[in-house]
Amino acid sequence: MKAFVVDKYQKKGALRLAEMPEPELRDNDVLVEIHAAGVNLVDSKLRDGEFKLIVPYRTPFILGHDVAGIVVRAGSKVRKFKPGDEVYARPRDGRIGTFAEFIAIDEADVALKPKNLSMEEAASIPLVGLTAWQVLVETAGLKKGQKVFIQAGSGGVGTFAIQLAKHLGATVATTASAANTGLLNALGADIVVDYKKDDFEKVLKGYDVVLNSQDAKTLEKSLNLLKPGGKLISISGPPDPAFASKQGLNMVLKLIMRLLSRGIRGKARRAGVDYSFLFMWAQGDQLGKITSLIESGVIRPVMDRTFPFEKTNEALAYVETGRAKGKVVIKVR
Repeated sequence: MKAFVVDKYQKKGALRLAEMPEPELRDNDVLVEIHAAGVNLVDSKLRDGEFKLIVPYRTPFILGHDVAGIVVRAGSKVRKFKPGDEVYARPRDGRIGTFAEFIAIDEADVALKPKNLSMEEAASIPLVGLTAWQVLVETAGLKKGQKVFIQAGSGGVGTFAIQLAKHLGATVATTASAANTGLLNALGADIVVDYKKDDFEKVLKGYDVVLNSQDAKTLEKSLNLLKPGGKLISISGPPDPAFASKQGLNMVLKLIMRLLSRGIRGKARRAGVDYSFLFMWAQGDQLGKITSLIESGVIRPVMDRTFPFEKTNEALAYVETGRAKGKVVIKVR
């Protein structure tokens, strides 16, 4: 099969279009014929080598974390899916590889594709949808009447998280350029702070939850708008000791992560705020709940561009510019 592979960890390195063996099917796997693949910033960070201590891959490996397609074969222990099923997924770490024609995925990571979405729209959902779900529902326990600040509202995670937070009954604030205010209001944002003109930490006060996806400076500023007992949840780092334990990392890496996050954990503690780092994980059952929200019209995908499969490198470069509104997708077939 054709696939785009990382030959070596290299910043801004081009992926190579290669002929690769079809994936081996395990007993609990479904073999998916890929129709579309979402492109995420995590793809470029992984290629650059930023995560090689946390999630090591042996090169060459196939890149890509989002998939929509059709089941063509099922392992002997698979019970939830059968050949012909239209599915979507974020394959688990260690078994990614959606920039390809086929992928084998553990059935626990898979959900039926929303019936009202195209393959391209469906491929835009899993990683950002699960990230938003795991931050707002699983970690924050966001409740009706609470206030949440979601940074970078026009990005992939932002556009999904705003809709989910609104569905949960929260007051939603976000940051964006003035040009994107209309889009974000339509998605459910109550307050859109123009980051080119205003400092969000001076405009917003008394928030229960912050979803941080930006740099260390923005992370620190976010403490100022949380009320005591609030939750600062970062998907862009720094990783904390709880994450290191969950990943089963060795003592050296646990110590490194303790040191990396010591500053923000200390400041959060003094502010009476809880800090945590979230590195999203594959979860088919959660994705199934997201499917229900999409099919009922609560959440809609926000798409920026679709690239043909042969232009995967261009799609990745476009995502790296940070200018995409919503998601970028590769059409494989």
